[in-house]
Amino acid sequence: MSDNTFSRRRFRRAVALLWFLCVLTGCEREAPPQAALQVRDILGEPAQQGFAQALAPRVFQFPDDHGPHFGFRNEWWYVTGNLSGDDGRRFGFQLTFFRHQLRPGGEQTGWRAPQVYMAHFALTDVDAGHYHFFERFGRPAAAIAGACTAPVAVWLDEWRLERDADDVWSLQARAGELQLRLQLHSTLAPVLQGDGGLSRKSATPGNASYYYSLPQMRAVGDVRDDAGNTHHVTGKAWLDREWSTSALDADQAGWDWFALQLRDGRALMLYQLRRNNGGVDPFSYAALIGADGRSTTLTPAQWRLTPLAYWHSPSGARYPIKWRLRIDTEGIDWQIGAMLPQQWFDGSVKYWEGAVAITAENGAGLGEGYLEMTGY
Repeated sequence: MSDNTFSRRRFRRAVALLWFLCVLTGCEREAPPQAALQVRDILGEPAQQGFAQALAPRVFQFPDDHGPHFGFRNEWWYVTGNLSGDDGRRFGFQLTFFRHQLRPGGEQTGWRAPQVYMAHFALTDVDAGHYHFFERFGRPAAAIAGACTAPVAVWLDEWRLERDADDVWSLQARAGELQLRLQLHSTLAPVLQGDGGLSRKSATPGNASYYYSLPQMRAVGDVRDDAGNTHHVTGKAWLDREWSTSALDADQAGWDWFALQLRDGRALMLYQLRRNNGGVDPFSYAALIGADGRSTTLTPAQWRLTPLAYWHSPSGARYPIKWRLRIDTEGIDWQIGAMLPQQWFDGSVKYWEGAVAITAENGAGLGEGYLEMTGY
């Protein structure tokens, strides 16, 4: 590694630390533009003594594991989905809560808690051609932000995701005229990703997360658009849960993550880890989930992802927004295309994430999903 490369990484981590400390002390609710980060600036941090690490498979306990895992540095609750109104209006949505622990140990709630929370809310109004995104920060003081296990909940201000005793999830988020309120009912048990829920991102011990998904959730609720019109909606949602202390190696730039829901009841989760030289990392992973919840693991040698079209962000990054996915062993030859090209989250962490449509080779519609691309 060159001295310049090391200095750039050290500078980015210093900016990240200053941002988190600033939020912790309450001096900023939004990150300044110069604090913009790449995902690897946080997930690529080396493990520090005292933090828990994902080192070996574990026994998952539900519903407790839906709640927070204090002691690990990073954790997220990630909900995405596609909705249709009674009038046929189509929407995609993302509501994500991130928990970052600044130091090991200490009280987990209250003014002295070493926790910082960030939340992202995005709404894609497909037929209107509008994409809206919002970002918030908070700390667990005066109940501004937090996460708990009994009952399961995570929140930042009035943005909230929670689960009741009947295993019904609800979420809500509001920003200006826009509002999202949904109830989610999972049709499958949690799907453990990787090796029994241990998702290794590299050969380095501890560069891994504990990871599970609820890939098929029925959604019902309301969306209020930017014109103030309320739409009763139904559709499907996907909940991803991960917690870790470090995940990415120094030579890993980012990933392309697909969460695809087929109309025949199947689902596919695939993440392609990209190296700094543009190659695909062998620790990339995919799982084809049957309508009965059974999961088949697929290695990078079994699939082929080919970009077909690109979109250029205002930052100059070029994102593939249309892909061809082939998995010959499963008879899969799909095209996966963005419903809108400009679903770019221009926040403190910049990435492309949005609603996609899945079509067969002959153009027939097969389903919908979400695509996330980082590190471009």
